[in-house]
Amino acid sequence: MAHPDLLAARSNAQNLFQAGIAAADPYLAVKHYLSVSGQGLAILLEDGIQTRTGIWSRIHLIAFGKAACAMAKAAQEVLPAHLLASKALVVTNYDNVSPIDNIDVLGAGHPLPDSNGLLAAQRIAEQARLAQANELVLVLVSGGGSALIPYPVAGISLQDKIDTTGLLLASGATINEINCVRKHLSQLKGGGLAWLIAPADCHALILSDVLGDDLSAIASGPTVPDSTTYADAVALLTDKKLWQRLPITVQKHLQQGAEGRLDETPKPAAPLFSNTGHTLIGSNGISLKAVHQAALTLGYECRIYSQQLTGIASEQARQLAKTAKDMLTDGLTRPTAVLAGGETTVMLTGNGKGGRNQEMALAFAIAAKKIGLSSPWFFLSGGTDGRDGPTDAAGGLVDNGTLQRIAASGIDPQAALDNNDSYTALKHSQDLLMTGATGTNVADLQILLLHPHS
Repeated sequence: MAHPDLLAARSNAQNLFQAGIAAADPYLAVKHYLSVSGQGLAILLEDGIQTRTGIWSRIHLIAFGKAACAMAKAAQEVLPAHLLASKALVVTNYDNVSPIDNIDVLGAGHPLPDSNGLLAAQRIAEQARLAQANELVLVLVSGGGSALIPYPVAGISLQDKIDTTGLLLASGATINEINCVRKHLSQLKGGGLAWLIAPADCHALILSDVLGDDLSAIASGPTVPDSTTYADAVALLTDKKLWQRLPITVQKHLQQGAEGRLDETPKPAAPLFSNTGHTLIGSNGISLKAVHQAALTLGYECRIYSQQLTGIASEQARQLAKTAKDMLTDGLTRPTAVLAGGETTVMLTGNGKGGRNQEMALAFAIAAKKIGLSSPWFFLSGGTDGRDGPTDAAGGLVDNGTLQRIAASGIDPQAALDNNDSYTALKHSQDLLMTGATGTNVADLQILLLHPHS
């Protein structure tokens, strides 16, 4: 790739990102793992060899998450119509709502839960309770499920839960920390849905948006055991200095649980899980491998920077810029793709608009200039769901000229970063990554293309 067309290189970054999204296609994944076997159903397990088969008298279909519509459509096309217990129930975020014949598709709030999500969660609970022994509840789970189906325990209002979630999001808490709290305020999360489904059989096909693919963290683990406790929730809220800011009802409920006065979430030894199974059908790691292969096909040398990129977005951007500088100093001569997958966080200190990927992109551009990263580079950070924070952008795609374009619009890039206003800055430099809702969600991807001697 001598003398690369740098405009094409910018397109390369976008094409590599799309390769990652394509690898997490929820429709194709469900079709791969689900098939009819004789008079019954065969569900492929994660090893790709073993299957769970059964001749169930009826099958109930429930789907929730950002990929719920595509997953449910695929499942409906596979499942024998005469076995379906009733209309399938799908809950997804408003951007991904898509009508499907003979399926009830409900839109709900994300990342903060809303009243439509509460109504949807109540309908899911009703459907789960209807399931009987010798029947199967097939649950299709994808990222975003935690916010989409809020079903607070008695004594806690939806607004209490919204306020609690908002505090956690603004604190820079990890997804696992947020879910630990949400599980202990919910009737569905942390194995609650599996408890409602019993004594019927349950199997979940899961598209992971959680690093390391901890099934108890994906959508807050509604069909798997929960190893966290009320005491864990109290400890992390106290550690983040959020306890006194919580609604009184939430404080009271969590404290009672920590004192042993409330039943814990279902643990691994609970008998109900003997009839419950799961299959992981997509993940960030699978998408990162697809990006890697696509980059090789385009002629790039490839380096995996991180398969579990976490931490504060702006700090990680500075570390990545330093790594790129070191690579060039060490004599990098060929076009190289530096790749990462993960989910960073943002510590809110301002009142601007943006998301973790936009913040990382802007912070990288600033860091690259400060350390003198002069060779042509292109850095993309994007959410595979097509939505970065409360914005219509998937993230950002910046290059050597980004800061100059921002400054030319009258915006101070550093001031925008300090105010968590990356969206405004990148919009003026025309560096927002706009994909629209993708219908899937496997966390974030980072793609840094270095073109030395160009």
